[in-house]
Amino acid sequence: MDLNASDRARPWPVRPAVGFLHPLEVVKDQDLEPVEKREILAAWASDASAVEHRPSHRWLLGTPAPVPLSEVLSALSRLDREPFS
Repeated sequence: MDLNASDRARPWPVRPAVGFLHPLEVVKDQDLEPVEKREILAAWASDASAVEHRPSHRWLLGTPAPVPLSEVLSALSRLDREPFS
């Protein structure tokens, strides 16, 4: 059976946030599709990115420092308000 590109699962990026310093930079990135932005922000908000002993902060692989979860959720909310997201 031969699969075309649309049939294949999209691999999860190993380092989904390389180059981003803040969640709002993901929202503003013109090179990402809305679904890609949502994937990155969801990974950032995930408990898997929680900082030990600081549950209100998230540190996503590829970012230089942790950020408050509230800022990640704010970026997701802003993405939801944008047209065509």
